[in-house]
Amino acid sequence: MGSAPRVLGVLSDTHGLLRPEISEAFRGCWLILHAGDVGHPAVLEGLRALAPVVAVKGNVDRWAEEGALPPTQVLDVEGVRIYLLHDLEELDLVPEAAGIRCVIHGHTHRPEVRWKGEVLYLNPGSAGPRRPGRPVTLARLVLEEAGGLVPEIVPLSEEPAPPGPQGEGGQPPPALGPRPRPSGTCPPSGGR
Repeated sequence: MGSAPRVLGVLSDTHGLLRPEISEAFRGCWLILHAGDVGHPAVLEGLRALAPVVAVKGNVDRWAEEGALPPTQVLDVEGVRIYLLHDLEELDLVPEAAGIRCVIHGHTHRPEVRWKGEVLYLNPGSAGPRRPGRPVTLARLVLEEAGGLVPEIVPLSEEPAPPGPQGEGGQPPPALGPRPRPSGTCPPSGGR
């Protein structure tokens, strides 16, 4: 590897929306990985203006011709093997046995950084249209000189979530206040 660490831009679930703040978030990225649900080919074209792009097909990518976007990709980036897919439930190999150091996935619209042994599981969340109770995020992944992986979830928008049945964190929105308990019932365990 060279003297400077390589930075990868990672995103998923754009659903046809290429937010302008993505170009700033991916400034200096060497490669962009899209974990599916691209939504429209113009999203990939816009990303290619920033850096080379590798993408996989998500469940909403019916627009992609057969074979235009594969369901999975295995990449070797500067000696680090990365497995890219949309839905982690469709993981069809044992990463450790295949020499995979990082599994990148999307689909849930929830950002997550999780280590299982020596394997990093990275879900950048959704960079597409905001959904109730979900943040708008992407990720940056630094490949360090010594082979280390440093993931970072990057929030994209501070716009409020549209109204929905649940607020942030699964709690009722503040405007609804606490839900009244029917009389004669015990409070839930946990000392409320």
